[in-house]
Amino acid sequence: MSTGGQEHVEKRQHGGVGRRAFLVGGALTTLGAAAATSAPASTAAPEDALIVVTPEASRYPDLVRGNNQRWVAAPQAVALPVNTRQVVAAVQNAVSGRKRITVRSGGHCYEDFVYNSATQVVIDLSQLNAVGYDEQRRAFYVEPGATVLNVVNTLYRKWGVTIPAGMCYSVGMGGHVTGGGWGLLCRELGLTVDYLHAVEVVTVGADGVARAVVATNSPSDPNRELWWAHTGGGGGSFGVVTRFWFRTPGATGDPGALLPSPPAEVYLHALSWKWADMTEARFTRLVRNYGGWHERNSAPGGEYGGLLSFLALGHRSSDRIALTTQMTASAPDALAKLERFVAEVTDGVDVAAVPLNQPLGEFGPMAEQFTAQRLPWLQATTRLGVTNSMLTNPSLRGDFKSAFMRRGLPDDQIAALYRHLSRTDFANPNALVVASSYGGRVNAVAPGDTATPHRDSVIKLLYQAYWPDPAADAANVAWLRDIYEDVYRTTGGVPVPNDVTDGCYVNYADIDLNDPARNRSGRSWAELYFGANYPRLQRVKAKWDPLDVFRHGQSVELPPR
Repeated sequence: MSTGGQEHVEKRQHGGVGRRAFLVGGALTTLGAAAATSAPASTAAPEDALIVVTPEASRYPDLVRGNNQRWVAAPQAVALPVNTRQVVAAVQNAVSGRKRITVRSGGHCYEDFVYNSATQVVIDLSQLNAVGYDEQRRAFYVEPGATVLNVVNTLYRKWGVTIPAGMCYSVGMGGHVTGGGWGLLCRELGLTVDYLHAVEVVTVGADGVARAVVATNSPSDPNRELWWAHTGGGGGSFGVVTRFWFRTPGATGDPGALLPSPPAEVYLHALSWKWADMTEARFTRLVRNYGGWHERNSAPGGEYGGLLSFLALGHRSSDRIALTTQMTASAPDALAKLERFVAEVTDGVDVAAVPLNQPLGEFGPMAEQFTAQRLPWLQATTRLGVTNSMLTNPSLRGDFKSAFMRRGLPDDQIAALYRHLSRTDFANPNALVVASSYGGRVNAVAPGDTATPHRDSVIKLLYQAYWPDPAADAANVAWLRDIYEDVYRTTGGVPVPNDVTDGCYVNYADIDLNDPARNRSGRSWAELYFGANYPRLQRVKAKWDPLDVFRHGQSVELPPR
């Protein structure tokens, strides 16, 4: 899974309202220009009506859960708008009826920010999924319910362009973009938000009125700060995004020149090792090599800008550790550079690589290859994007944590990884830590130019576990907490900003960061996600959501009065 916390999401505890009060009290009355309908699924609604699904409808159970099966809600209604006008109406209706709103784009939120016990109305943006070109704005538009693979396919097939968006094919753009938008081409092209030209947001003012507002990156735009907040400030804090526009800053000309073109072809290469052959010394050498290479080769404009790699460190019960790499084929001496990278990372490991017969988390299926494959870019992107077991198995539950690394992992952190990945009192083949390449063009942008502050890191870490049985929740959550807090035990159990680490990725939402028993660093979750950008985000919050309508367990808070 690519981008957890990837919805416009809200959650704060408050008193509930019974279903009768909801239905009788006006929540499904006329919504502005759009009439709501709570008709059963078999009844066709008028074309201009906002579809509202209530618990009596047969499709209701499918609309009250995300990809992570730990999170299932029982809202009084799910609204399915198809345009901005209907989103405005749905938000206004909920605000007027004092209903708790949560908002879904792709369903990939890693925590219960969308589907929780306080949820009363879900605004499901899955039908707002268009991708196209806006002649008036001279920019490409993407609606929040569009998925990563849909966006990549449409932009490339129609115009030959792309944005460096994501990896997992079904992640919704609504949350992916607002969290920064890391992707497979990030070292070569930067983050998705580095191309965000404008955003349309449904906000609620101090008067309680819902309005659609467009904010652009133009220095003269009075709404510019609202645009800036959506370049990594996370979803669910300021309003409901109904449209993004993308264009390379300063680009002119035909549509094909307004966004970057991806490489025509890439090399894919993968290796794996059996856990039985991976002694602690070999494990340490492998992880140390991987980090050292990224320390040396992650400056903007370097010769390895076209290379991105994943080191998937599976729990010993998976019996595999895998290294998967993509390299732009048109780069000078691309194949030789790829081979040199693999040689440097595997130097001194001194154990033969083997085929990987079973998928390892998100990144395993490619690890059946020993020689680099040269593939068309879209084919390779699609292949990598559909390997996530969380997406292909709808019964899975999960838990996740993250870290940004300014340097490779020091030996004490590597030792902690080994301790917990080699434990025999815990077994889950889908428990792993994935180290992903970062840096390159990502680090060419100043931390305050966008709301994404992590602009000098070289590696991004994702700690994750998937499992199907609810009875295994406690064991898996406990293991993930154990490994994470042990790795960062010298800094209070979390990766605080310092010379080695640089906080956490907001799209891999982790509610444990709020808990002083788990986060003993004295650094708030907000600092770990947003760094020095947080006070500015709070000022945007005060202007555009002064009533704190859009809130959840880790949303931007209103500034102190």
